[in-house]
Amino acid sequence: MVSSADLKTRALELGFNLVGITHAEPSPYLDHYFQWVEAEMHGTMGYMARPDRQARRRDLNVILPGVKSLIVVGLDYASAAVPDELLHDPSRGRIAAYAWGLDYHDILTPRLETLAAWLQADSRQATNQRVYVDTGALLERGHAHQAGLGFSGKNTMLIHPLRGSTFFLGEILTDLEFDTYDSPGRETYCGTCTRCLNACPTKAFPRPHVLDARRCISYLTIEHKGDIDADLRSLMGNWVYGCDVCQDVCPFQRFAVPSKEIAFYPPDLNHVAPHIVDLLALDDATFHQRYYGSPIYRIKRERLVRNACIAAANWGHDTAVLPLQTLISDSSPLVRTHAAWALHQILGEDSRRFLQNKLLRETDAHVREEIQSLLETGE
Repeated sequence: MVSSADLKTRALELGFNLVGITHAEPSPYLDHYFQWVEAEMHGTMGYMARPDRQARRRDLNVILPGVKSLIVVGLDYASAAVPDELLHDPSRGRIAAYAWGLDYHDILTPRLETLAAWLQADSRQATNQRVYVDTGALLERGHAHQAGLGFSGKNTMLIHPLRGSTFFLGEILTDLEFDTYDSPGRETYCGTCTRCLNACPTKAFPRPHVLDARRCISYLTIEHKGDIDADLRSLMGNWVYGCDVCQDVCPFQRFAVPSKEIAFYPPDLNHVAPHIVDLLALDDATFHQRYYGSPIYRIKRERLVRNACIAAANWGHDTAVLPLQTLISDSSPLVRTHAAWALHQILGEDSRRFLQNKLLRETDAHVREEIQSLLETGE
């Protein structure tokens, strides 16, 4: 048997703030996950519903044959205190706090691999292990609850009653057994509170503990690769990457612990809330220069500029008109579609002549359809 106390000591030495150990059993939320997929609330995240991924979530042995234990770690990311007037400035695009600094995958993964290597050396056994940071077919929040790291909030976030929800999760699957295992705490501490449900701008929670990803701003700005539903765009405010609303209003966030990881702190305020006109002006080179090493880099320039077009429309200022007119000739049909919509939102009928001219030269059928729809709206 391996000492759980020794493992936890080593994990804390590596900089993790939370660590728990649970038996390699299915997540307690497994049935909820299948119901969620059946209801198609995963949207365009097809990988969530793939049969092979469902099999892995149902039985961890499919991931790692002979798996006995699951080690779950947490790492705080709460960083700089930013003035509300900056975050809510409509001329700036807002970025979720977890993405203000460097990509958490690059911070957690090497440490988890170091912890896994130490575990194998300390056990003096040949072990089979797998390390995951938000990449495996695991219902990690459920497993984290099993390991005693928190409870499930009505916003579906894992919430630690003394730390809030601003921490990343990582896991090690191993065929080792430990001398003691952690027990889950209470299933929830939310009580009658519904702040997160009421505050969601797009009403993405059909009921407590259920998130309809198709309406979630984080999903729309990050995971969704296509056009964003026109009915939702005006509800997205100035968010251009992720969303923190349901976390920010949670009473447990008053216990959030500032991270000791300098890598998660923004180098400047433009990494928290960049000017929308600067985002609209991004090309591939400037996007790479500004966001390489950040979680934002994963969505590439096309989706970030798409999101910025929506934020520009919600800002509604004439300053965005010229950049949007330029983007209607962008190489990306996705960007052209949203730039045309944003321009129409800002200028209304005054955008007609410009859009008509662009329609004559537009070669993409979908973009043509979108522009034609905008022109008909103004009739």
